[in-house]
Amino acid sequence: MSTAAPDTGLRTTAPVAAPWHADPYTNALRNGHGPLFLRRSDGWLLPLDVERWCASADAADLSALRRCEGSVLDIGCGPGRLVAEAAARGHRALGVDVSQAAVDHTIRLGGTALLRSVFDALPGEGRWGTALLIDGNVGIGGDPTALLRRVAQLLAPSGLLIAETAPMDVDERVDVHVDDGRGTPGEVFPWARVGTPALLRHARPLGWSPDGQWTTSGRAFLALRRVRRT
Repeated sequence: MSTAAPDTGLRTTAPVAAPWHADPYTNALRNGHGPLFLRRSDGWLLPLDVERWCASADAADLSALRRCEGSVLDIGCGPGRLVAEAAARGHRALGVDVSQAAVDHTIRLGGTALLRSVFDALPGEGRWGTALLIDGNVGIGGDPTALLRRVAQLLAPSGLLIAETAPMDVDERVDVHVDDGRGTPGEVFPWARVGTPALLRHARPLGWSPDGQWTTSGRAFLALRRVRRT
């Protein structure tokens, strides 16, 4: 798909969500390693793969990036490996993240990134060719339906969303905080875990069409096409 490259200049200064300013996450990104977890109030832990996030794009990442079309918006870009790789492949790429450490790391890699929530005003709304929700970022905001609606606003007609889903059929909303396993918790915030079947259930009523699903290196992905409205 041919999509005009959006202007990535700043439009507004919007409030930044607080949770990922937590010191455990900032410290992990700056150090390039964990341990780091999302912890529920009942003690359940979801390990976060900081080392992989801070490394170069791996085979599973590349399986998603090969499908990208036109300009690429990486939502929750983290330390920027996907932004940098997408740019190296000739895409106009922008990362957005609510962590200053993540934005700084992305810029150090030579990528472009903004300190911004996906729900804030963003450059090029309605003109992005591809949006990425990788590394569990389909959970942002704890409401997959609201997130899918927002991504539809950002994409061009017939634009593509590539999401990494949980590798099992799960559909849950949880309150979590970032935890480094050493008793240094961050702030509590809403999150979601969504498998491919559940994401399809959320997406279809909103006018998204499946455009492929695959598993690579134990990681599950789903591509969704924004249906052109007539």
